[in-house]
Amino acid sequence: MRITLGLDSTSLTRRYPRLAILATLFMAFALPLGLYLAALAVFPFNTPEILNGLAREWLGWDLAISPYRNLVYAGFLLLVAGIAVTYAAVFGGASTWVERRVAGRMQSRIGPNRTGYAGFLAWVADAVKMILKEDTIPASADNLLFRAAPYFSMVGLLLPFVVLPLGQGTVVTDMNVGVFYLAATSAFVVVGILVSGWSSNSKWALFGGIRGAAQVLSYEIPAGIALMVPVLMAGTLSMQGIVRAQGGCPWEWFVFRNPAAFVAFFIAVTSSLAEGNRTPFDLPEAESELVAGYHAEYSGFRLAIFLMVEWANMWIMAGLAVTMFLGGWQIPGVTAEMYEHARGTGLLPTPWWFGLQMASMLMFIIKTWALVFLFIWLRWTLPRVRVDQLMTLCWKYLVPGAFLCFIVTLLWQILVPPVGMRYTGYAFTLLTAFLLVKFLLATRRNIDKVKGDRVDLSNW
Repeated sequence: MRITLGLDSTSLTRRYPRLAILATLFMAFALPLGLYLAALAVFPFNTPEILNGLAREWLGWDLAISPYRNLVYAGFLLLVAGIAVTYAAVFGGASTWVERRVAGRMQSRIGPNRTGYAGFLAWVADAVKMILKEDTIPASADNLLFRAAPYFSMVGLLLPFVVLPLGQGTVVTDMNVGVFYLAATSAFVVVGILVSGWSSNSKWALFGGIRGAAQVLSYEIPAGIALMVPVLMAGTLSMQGIVRAQGGCPWEWFVFRNPAAFVAFFIAVTSSLAEGNRTPFDLPEAESELVAGYHAEYSGFRLAIFLMVEWANMWIMAGLAVTMFLGGWQIPGVTAEMYEHARGTGLLPTPWWFGLQMASMLMFIIKTWALVFLFIWLRWTLPRVRVDQLMTLCWKYLVPGAFLCFIVTLLWQILVPPVGMRYTGYAFTLLTAFLLVKFLLATRRNIDKVKGDRVDLSNW
């Protein structure tokens, strides 16, 4: 028996379709845009010097000698952290909708299309459902570790946001050892996976946890070595410094300026996919073998945390690849002097500077979403590999290949003049464009050859 109070969601959507469309579009664009603007408004002022100057100019309060200065600094950091956490949750949820829709098209089905316009609110409904579900804990599980494990993974997701530059001036802090910090904080995800599998006191979960620990620890080695290639090319460990060492045009990106960097890019992306447990490297979950793997015993909100980390981690993987190899937030034709001139000499930047910041953030977002779509495409194209194939790929191919790229980059930086690097960038850019066009044409031909199935976007 179904009992309804007033109008249910289906009748409301049918009676007021424009209202449903407007609500969905608001969720789809207003919330992420608000988070982008909040980051742009807060992140550039996240230094004690600027906060002291604003307090002195606006409030007449010398914050530098105030006994409450540490509380103000801590409150501002909490505000920055709140924006980062909210953005990670929103991206993790929205990317589930994108992946389900793309997967539906690749498998000749529609995907979510009822809750909200084109099914966009399905991820909101899923989040509410999982939060309201009962949080069950197995009687034989280690209670404390079982409860704490999801938060280790969440910490491993959120800490990289500290050094990941979203724009020219939109970064929480520009550490001079940002690459090392990123490599170190990513290890928290391993702790969450291993602890969740062990504390569940389930053999299937333990198998998933052991697989995850072996997989992530193994693939951190080629990933770390591959990331040293752009570090050598830029001469700095700062994430912002690496972006500034590149340019806005494709032939000025590190991935095209050095043959070894071109290979290192694919090694880093492959290793990131394996570290993030994405198909074809999703052996810690492996539903067909381990019944969801390391989080098989989790439910409710804690399971939602694991799933959010999995999808939101795509942003970290894509953002790291964009920052290190694909020019980051660099805009073609915009130089560092133009940013400095637009900044002005006052305590607050000029509106023109904020416009350039929004453009740089938009450039970073476009590149990152392009890689996220590539990760989704790979997931629904390639089958899952075996454990022995996974380890063979890492230790026999990626690790030696990363070392070779490292050595070739050292020699390349010493022997090749800047003019040679520029011409190498031109050549690899043209080669990549040619291969990309051929790949897209071949993809289109394959779609057209499928009998009884055509690309139909009319019901999107």
